[in-house]
Amino acid sequence: MADESPFRNTVLKGKVALITGGGSGICFEIATQFGLHGAMVAIMGRRKHVLDAAVASLESLGIRAVGVQGDVRKKEDASRVVETVVEELGRLDILINGAAGNFLSAAEDLSPNGFKTVMDIDTVGTFTMSHAAVNYLKQGGKGKGPNEGGVIISISATLHYSANWYQIHVSAAKAAVDSLTRSLALEWGTDYKIRCNGIAPGPISGTPGMEKLNPEEAGISSGDAVPLGKMGEKWDIAMAAIFLASESGKYINGAVLPVDGGSWLAKPRYISKEQLRQFGRAVEQRSRSKTQLPNSKL
Repeated sequence: MADESPFRNTVLKGKVALITGGGSGICFEIATQFGLHGAMVAIMGRRKHVLDAAVASLESLGIRAVGVQGDVRKKEDASRVVETVVEELGRLDILINGAAGNFLSAAEDLSPNGFKTVMDIDTVGTFTMSHAAVNYLKQGGKGKGPNEGGVIISISATLHYSANWYQIHVSAAKAAVDSLTRSLALEWGTDYKIRCNGIAPGPISGTPGMEKLNPEEAGISSGDAVPLGKMGEKWDIAMAAIFLASESGKYINGAVLPVDGGSWLAKPRYISKEQLRQFGRAVEQRSRSKTQLPNSKL
């Protein structure tokens, strides 16, 4: 744990969370922190050996965990995974849509198939998993009371808030994920009391995504462009997820929370503060000289 948690270790007690992409990176940290805060966790991914290692690691911490192999893009896999989780753990309270694909590519070098693959994993996968889970997450779903709705949290990004170099595919996919979040928050919040929110991570250290998007060969420090002066940690995203999934966030629905140190707001500082002050003094002096009346002659 990067820091001491601000939440009680029972804040998610009795809850069951399914986390797609939960075998590694940010989503594995979410699975870990959910478990340490009382939840039973299920992780979904395509690679069995990754799932097995992740489940073993979670169990070594005393967390009740299961791993279910599947592809979020496939309807039959989504249904099977959700049903397996409910059969093994008794219910489903929280769905984390975290499975994603990403790589750097100039738009003209990106094949239509490459573009479609990212859209399928990020956007179609988010809808497919949400659709498979809705009947278990809603009020009165298996193991839940008539007034007890569930939570969907989709991992997004801030890339599409303006534009980002070499990320046209992911920007489009995450913009669509945010749109799904808002639409599901409206429809399923109203009909089923399912709260649907998103988390938009910024540059997070120690993740496979950062290795792809900011390789060592680039020689760029991602923390330099962040107003807080550093990259985030996987723990930061997990704490945001606990906040949104727990009673702390019980009145939050349809929001996408940037957890990026303010990096999406950042613009290059073209002049220093001292230069700015010098320019300000010069402008003030010119303004005064223009408004000064000439000497009168009697």
